[in-house]
Amino acid sequence: MAENGALAGRRAIVTGGAQGLGEAISERLAAEGGSVAICDIQGDACEELSTRLATTYGVDTVGASVDVTREDQVAGFFDRVAEGFGGLDLLVANAGVLRAHAIEEFPVDDWRLTMEVNLTGYMLAAKHAARHMIPSARGAIVQINSKSGKKGSFRNSAYAASKFGGIGLTQSIALELAPHGIRVNSVCPGNLLDSPLWVNSLYEQYSKRLGISPEEVRKKYEDQVPLGRGCSYDDVTNVVVFLASDQASYMTGQAINVTGGQEMR
Repeated sequence: MAENGALAGRRAIVTGGAQGLGEAISERLAAEGGSVAICDIQGDACEELSTRLATTYGVDTVGASVDVTREDQVAGFFDRVAEGFGGLDLLVANAGVLRAHAIEEFPVDDWRLTMEVNLTGYMLAAKHAARHMIPSARGAIVQINSKSGKKGSFRNSAYAASKFGGIGLTQSIALELAPHGIRVNSVCPGNLLDSPLWVNSLYEQYSKRLGISPEEVRKKYEDQVPLGRGCSYDDVTNVVVFLASDQASYMTGQAINVTGGQEMR
């Protein structure tokens, strides 16, 4: 166990924590000595990751299938975790979906799904985390947002709208929970160009749409970043750990860009 880790002894829940960025966040929290409860729509992946992290890092872990749009599932899981861990110190609200369409063709079901997962799911997770944090008068909530929460996104209106709303929710509940010693912040990553979403889907989609090779698509997106590269999982998890730690004890209601200078507001 990382007894000297930045989050040693902290008890955390990560939503959407079994794959992609969520998996990287879950592993980083365990590496920093935290007990980690992983929930995701992919229940088997949760259990496999939970077992691996417990074996690798010697921390308490649990994993279960949870649909963050279902309040009964969220409340039940958070209650079980708080009871099993003896409390809750940290929520990383990472669960999210992306459905992109031109506005004149946008299926309303895809719009509603995006809002339900990205915005309502965040609210439900924060609500039930707060229930367990308020009695101990301490805690941290970190929402994984996006640079699309700061600036409109082409043919990606539902995702951007949900992320803009997420920053408003972060600021609002930060005001509510500050008297209870609970800090609430958002992290806004840039394009995770090595993530499964890009490697398995977006490069090919954009290649066909733009009439250029996947390698040229990557170069196009890297050229938009002042620091000249895509965002990595480590770039994001470094900021998550900072915001969750006592080093960020005077920070709440913030939406921190991790975009290599692509977004500066």
